[in-house]
Amino acid sequence: MPAVKPVHVAHAEFQTDGPALCTTHVPSLGPIPSFRALVVVVGLLEIKMSTVLVTGGSGFVGSHCILALLAKGHTVKTTVRRASRESDVRAMLAEGGAEPGDRLSFTLADLERDDGWPEAVSGCDYVLHVASPFPPAAPDHEDELIVPAREGALRVLRASRDAGVRRVVLTSSFAAVGYGHAPRSTPFDETDWTDPDSDEVRAYVKSKTLAEKAAWDFVDREGGSLELSVVNPVGVLGPVLAPDYATSILMVQRLMDGDMPGCPRLYFGIVDVRDVADLHLRAMTDPAAKGERFIAIAGEAMSMAEVAKVLKERLGEAAKRVPTRQLPNWVVRLASLRDPTIRQFSSELGKKRNATNEKARRVLGWEPRSSADAIAATGESLVRLGLLKGR
Repeated sequence: MPAVKPVHVAHAEFQTDGPALCTTHVPSLGPIPSFRALVVVVGLLEIKMSTVLVTGGSGFVGSHCILALLAKGHTVKTTVRRASRESDVRAMLAEGGAEPGDRLSFTLADLERDDGWPEAVSGCDYVLHVASPFPPAAPDHEDELIVPAREGALRVLRASRDAGVRRVVLTSSFAAVGYGHAPRSTPFDETDWTDPDSDEVRAYVKSKTLAEKAAWDFVDREGGSLELSVVNPVGVLGPVLAPDYATSILMVQRLMDGDMPGCPRLYFGIVDVRDVADLHLRAMTDPAAKGERFIAIAGEAMSMAEVAKVLKERLGEAAKRVPTRQLPNWVVRLASLRDPTIRQFSSELGKKRNATNEKARRVLGWEPRSSADAIAATGESLVRLGLLKGR
């Protein structure tokens, strides 16, 4: 049974107009008769909230999804692979300004195992399936990423169907949209799919593509009444809540630490993690989101040099180590021989992929922050939490 959240009416005047008629005056509504007063006041005082499972609550996007859900009054369950992570998640939420108490509970579950998932989804109205592997370096074999991403998504969907969950929102990626294509100047949209058979598609990109395709196929063939919506974010930046932050934050952290002598010719679509969480919540409940994909991007793709410029302009002294010169491609490729993080992205040098957020704006009313705001928020949080060298 969904919980009921009280909503306070700032001012309402009740008066009796005779023995049988009671009227209520609410500032924006004026006097209304008793039967309508009852309907309006109940509507104002009670909003039915849901129980929502967030998989991977200790992750960057997952933790921000929990924050957004709690702020809306929902009850939240989340999965972690180790019980010791509960204190870490609660600390992250406290950093984000939330003290959920008993409105947040934890369940042990692993994407590579069946046990735990029936308990995790039990009693849930919705599921945000955020958890998915994203390593700092390329794995030895692509199946190390593909299998847990694909099979993990199917485990969550099967358990959700069997438990009577209304809708699953799957966190996919722009990686499932814009790779394996010939160079193009037009932006990618939700009708585009990455070609997983392309030689240029690396393991992570393939894992996100195959996992999302498997999810759609499952819902079409075996999903029953279960609904699916998908969010496809580009590079996710924004406020870091703990030292164990996402791989996407490494770019900003390494720039601010001065770990790179210059900026490689790399281009990124950027979106703030708070807006990614907001889009998940919109996709969770809006009827128009059923069976739809939504690209999460703030604006045009930015070069690393442009990211560096934003950090310099917005963070001042804190960004004094940020390099601004552009590195030749051959220098980056040479460095990639020794640095696995650089090696993972060296094939993307000079490639610019734009995407459009028109569908999310039009269908769901989504209004993301600017890329510059997301970049600045990332840098500010790294400074605030003391996660930079010598700070």
